[in-house]
Amino acid sequence: MNIIIIEDEKPSARRLQRMLAKIEVEVITVLHSVNSAISWLLTNPHPDLIFLDIQLSDGLSFEIFEEISIESAIIFTTAYDEYALKAFKLNSIDYLLKPIDQEELEHAYNKFLKKYKQKSYENFPLTELQKILSVPQQKVYKRRFITKVGQHLKMFPVEEIACFYSENKGTYLQTTSGRNYLVDYTLENLEEELDPDFFYRISRKYFVHINAIEDMLSYTNSRVQLKLKKFEDDEVIVSRERVKDFKNWLAQ
Repeated sequence: MNIIIIEDEKPSARRLQRMLAKIEVEVITVLHSVNSAISWLLTNPHPDLIFLDIQLSDGLSFEIFEEISIESAIIFTTAYDEYALKAFKLNSIDYLLKPIDQEELEHAYNKFLKKYKQKSYENFPLTELQKILSVPQQKVYKRRFITKVGQHLKMFPVEEIACFYSENKGTYLQTTSGRNYLVDYTLENLEEELDPDFFYRISRKYFVHINAIEDMLSYTNSRVQLKLKKFEDDEVIVSRERVKDFKNWLAQ
C-alpha cells in the first residue's frame, strides 16, 4: 500500500509521519507544493492514499485536481474548515482539522482501509464457481423522474434535481435551474427510490442532492442550516437528530 503526504509545513509533515508510524503506516514521499505534487503525480503511479493539506505554499491543493485526474483516496488535513464542502465533493475519505488528533487520524485511516479492502474485493476476478453461485443483486435506484405539466410530460434525470420537498400535502422536485414541479411520490416513497450516495433526507420536509448544497451554517439547537443553489426557502434545516448522520454522509 502506497501513501504520500502533501504538506507545505515541514514540521506538520514530520508530525503526521510520526503519528502514522505509531499505527505502522509508512509514507513513501512528502511533497510541499501544488507544482511539486503535479510533477510527482504525472511521473509516478498514483498512491492508494494521499494526506493532503489544502493551503500549500503556491496555492490551494484543489488546483491539483484541475490538472490531474486523481485516482487516490484523499484525507484532507487543514487548519481551516471553510473548504469542507468542496473537499467532500472530491474523492475524500475524511477532513481532519489541525492540530490533528491521534484518535481522529486512526479513525480516518480505518475508514480508508474499509473502503480499500472493499475496492480490492470488487476488483478480484470471479472464478467460474463464483459466477454460478447466487449473488444478491445490487440495488438499482431511479435515474429519472417524470412530472405532468398540463397535457405535457417532462422528464428530469436525477442529476438535474436539486431537492425534493413536501408542501401543502404535496411533494415537489426543484431542478438545478430553480423550477418546481409536483411529483406523484411521498418523501417516504422516495427513500426507496433515491441513491443514498447523492440524496439525503435532512428532515421530514426535505431530501437534498449533495451537489445542490452551496453553504452550511451552524443553527440553533445544534442544527445545521443549508443554503441550496437557486432555492429561496431559508428554512432548509438539518434536524438535530440527523446532524451526525448527515455529516457522516458528506464524508463517506
